[in-house]
This record gives sequence, structure tokens and C-alpha cells, in this order.
Amino acid sequence: MTRDELEHAIRAACDVAGDTAVYVFGSQAILGQYPDAPPDLRQSIEVDVAPQTRLDRVDAIDGSLGELSQFHTTFGFYVHGLSIDAATLPTGWERRVIRVCNAATLGKTGLCLEGHDLAASKLAAFRDKDRDFVRVLLKEGLIRARTLIRRIGTLDLADPERRRLREWVSLTAAELIAPPRQV
Repeated sequence: MTRDELEHAIRAACDVAGDTAVYVFGSQAILGQYPDAPPDLRQSIEVDVAPQTRLDRVDAIDGSLGELSQFHTTFGFYVHGLSIDAATLPTGWERRVIRVCNAATLGKTGLCLEGHDLAASKLAAFRDKDRDFVRVLLKEGLIRARTLIRRIGTLDLADPERRRLREWVSLTAAELIAPPRQV
């Protein structure tokens, strides 16, 4: 996915929802903060969004712009309408969103998760693809391990799960900065 496609998705989702803004909270939210994100972070052809105020329009977004829709067939990517409650998000994420609002969005706004909040949310799901995504964010220096660990501490998870995620971040960050072993 490209930043242009993200802007198109924001515009289309707002139009379908009859809303002026949508939250963007899937992996492609990274394009809000980093329009030229590395290709490894832009593999998805799906944009997860939730209307800011028109919560009742989630299904309309999914039906009009979702997977296998005419929109998907025409543009090669799709917009998945979801409730924002589908994501596990760090406390205060709303204050840190990256606003995408420009001529390409026709004045509509995409409220994209900030990188550390996105990474914490991805780790809460703890799927292989999500860990790979966060590993690239760390490797490319787009997020800092220390900040991510703090955000994980605010996730609504059981303490053992938060500890596991913090440990994963610490070990992964250490692995990424360790010099290669000589054989």
C-alpha cells in the first residue's frame, strides 16, 4: 500500500460513513506518520478503519469498500470497517494520533495510530505477522523499545501477558543491536 492509497481509503470511508474522520488502526496506519515507510511495512492491501462519530456505519464501510467489493476489484486494496473496540490500545492513544487531512483526502481526516501505539496494539494480538511488523519498526528505528515498553504497560491486559510482551520487546531490541556472532 502507498500513502496515496491510504488517503484514498480515508476519503472513501468517510464518504460511505457520512463522517468527517475515521480512525485508522491497522498496520497501514503507519503511513500516517511515515508516508514513505519501508516496503516490509506496506505489504497489506487492507486498511482497518472505524468512523469517528458514525459508529453505526461500520458495516456500510465493509459492504461498500471491503474485501471482494467493487472498490477492492477496481483499486487493488480494500477498507475493512471495524469498531475501534476491536483493537487493544494503550491508554492515551487518542491524544497521539497522526492526522492525515489534505487535498487528497478532500478535507476528510484519517486519525492514524502513532507508531508506538500501533506496535503495542499489534503485540497485544501477538500473531507471527504482528511480531514481524514490530520487529521491522524497531530495526528501522521508527519506534524506540523503551517507549514501546511503557505503552505496553498501559494496555488492558493481564500482568503476565504484559510481562511477556515487554520481555519480547527487550529481547528483540537487544538482538537487533547485537553484533553478528563470529563462527
